[in-house]
Amino acid sequence: MAEQKLRVASVQMALQKTRSVDALFERVAHFVRTASGYGAQFICFPEHFTIQLLSGEAPMVPAAESVDRLTAHTTALKQVLVELAKKHAITIVGGSHATRLEDGAARNVSYIAHADGRLSEQHKLHPTPDERSVWGIDGGARADAIDTEYGRIGVMICYDSEFPELGRRLADQDARIIFVPYCTDTRHGHFRVRYCCQARTVENQCYVVTSGLVGNLPNTDNLEMAYAQSAVLTPSDHGFARDGIAAEAEPQAEQMIIADLDMAALDAARASGSVRNLADRRLDLYSVSWR
Repeated sequence: MAEQKLRVASVQMALQKTRSVDALFERVAHFVRTASGYGAQFICFPEHFTIQLLSGEAPMVPAAESVDRLTAHTTALKQVLVELAKKHAITIVGGSHATRLEDGAARNVSYIAHADGRLSEQHKLHPTPDERSVWGIDGGARADAIDTEYGRIGVMICYDSEFPELGRRLADQDARIIFVPYCTDTRHGHFRVRYCCQARTVENQCYVVTSGLVGNLPNTDNLEMAYAQSAVLTPSDHGFARDGIAAEAEPQAEQMIIADLDMAALDAARASGSVRNLADRRLDLYSVSWR
């Protein structure tokens, strides 16, 4: 039987000059250990948080070489996430990591580590124009809800959250919590993600957890600064947070936020809420199909 109350943690991580892989992994381990200690079943990290691994190299790594340099750390990253998830009995949405696949394609990938040792993946479907032109990142081919021991979840990486059909696809597959790791360099970019994620909660009567990078990072090419105010967002109806915000970080400060999500409240809203977006769709007129 699915849990009726779930606790989620969102890491708003500050960019820091990082001289070793172990230094970054120790920071990740700290947040995972802390979230588990607070009883969280899920923890989410930001998009592109591993870019910090390039900041300690001299001379500065040219942007065109970034993906290949990061690929050297992909195996270790996956192993660390799985080990931490098993050790602390928590599902880790590992932000995202730019890496090159065996077929040569560059992708922006979120690795989701489960407490039972499984590792799932979600590739970013919509790379930004900058990701395409500077890093050569291509979009993934599928988006599917991910089975966890607490029910299905979805992952939309940053720009993906700005496409409503993707959130609907995940909701139709019974994802009731959608995690959005993001990285935006300006306040404008942050609010594009925030407003779209809030819309996704209304359209799909689900929860959305956002996790962003903040601060400045010297000695990196094409990711020098980031702006975020991470949040746990809810539908806008009776039984939920007044402003549709269950928890919210302070802008531009490293911290972890935690929120309790009432899954029964989603069921009630879908069945008898003030509005019933999922039930009231005009499927006789439109639908979301997937190849």
